[in-house]
Amino acid sequence: MGLRDKASKIDFASLPGMASADAALSADPAAIGAETKRPKTAPGAMMAFAGDQRSELLKENEALKVKAEQASALQGQLGEALDELKTWEGAKPTRLIDPKQICRTKWANRHEVNFQSDEYAQLKAEIANAGGNVQPIKVRPAASEGDDGVPRYELVYGHRRHQACLELGLPVLAVVDNLDDRSLFVEMDRENRGRKDLSPWEQGVMYQRALDQGLFPSNRKLAEAVGADLTNVGRALALANLPEAVVAAFPSPLELQYRWATPLKDAVEADPEAVQACAKEIRAAGAKLPAKEVFERLTAPKKLGGSTVLPPAQLEIQVAGKRAAIVQMTVKGGTTVSIEPGLVTTEKLKALADLVEKFLAGGKRSKG
Repeated sequence: MGLRDKASKIDFASLPGMASADAALSADPAAIGAETKRPKTAPGAMMAFAGDQRSELLKENEALKVKAEQASALQGQLGEALDELKTWEGAKPTRLIDPKQICRTKWANRHEVNFQSDEYAQLKAEIANAGGNVQPIKVRPAASEGDDGVPRYELVYGHRRHQACLELGLPVLAVVDNLDDRSLFVEMDRENRGRKDLSPWEQGVMYQRALDQGLFPSNRKLAEAVGADLTNVGRALALANLPEAVVAAFPSPLELQYRWATPLKDAVEADPEAVQACAKEIRAAGAKLPAKEVFERLTAPKKLGGSTVLPPAQLEIQVAGKRAAIVQMTVKGGTTVSIEPGLVTTEKLKALADLVEKFLAGGKRSKG
């Protein structure tokens, strides 16, 4: 009988150690070889080798299962992170910045009067109570750092919030964005017009500066870029280009209104010397007249004695260094005399009337 025939008749299951090896392989493949002895015959060696290979396959399979479970868990976490990231798409991070590191841009459109108003005082108090500005301002990196090497920023919008934090000594919450001059201008204008608290005169000063700097070739292109009404852009520019004396006659330039732009412009063009003289008189009088009355005085010339004059500001009469009376011409061309209380008795009233009668009968008119 040949060797092959003998090997085929061997019952491997009855060989010493094979039963225990199978049991160990089922319970713990790694135990094979630790509790059994390696057979010395060729068929035994073959079976041992087969058992070792099966053990390795089982261990590799278990390791792959663990890796698959870990990969599945990581995939779930990655999906959640991506979903969270989508909710922040387009958002820009904010940071706390020392307000001293932020400077006003050359396009700044806030007049200093804004920082003296009741609205500003209320805003400042709210920021102080909150420990900082809740709504962030916007800045862009400045062209160069400061002498101390600290980064500098240029203000895009949020001038009042920045000023409040500066005065309170609080860090200001800000969004940092890289913008060119034109984008900065457009964002600043849109943000302020959205708040509806930028005056027509401030708007006009800002528009004129942009045109002077060549940001836009025309009023129309400017209006299209910022989404503003072309007519209002023209009116704002007209207010911004009024003579300095005319603007100074008003209690505040912030009180100039869009609807006054054309009448004021027309009055200045018709007789610039007379309008500016009237404006200077109003300013010199010291008493701040309501903005509407100033507008009426500057735009309502009257015919008096054959010549065209503008109603002057009130004229003050002093006695012994104290104001005794005020003589004032009204917009309609009339004249009023207001005498301080207690200076005219019943007896003097008749004498005053006689003086007025003689003045009017003589056809004389005050040079003031």
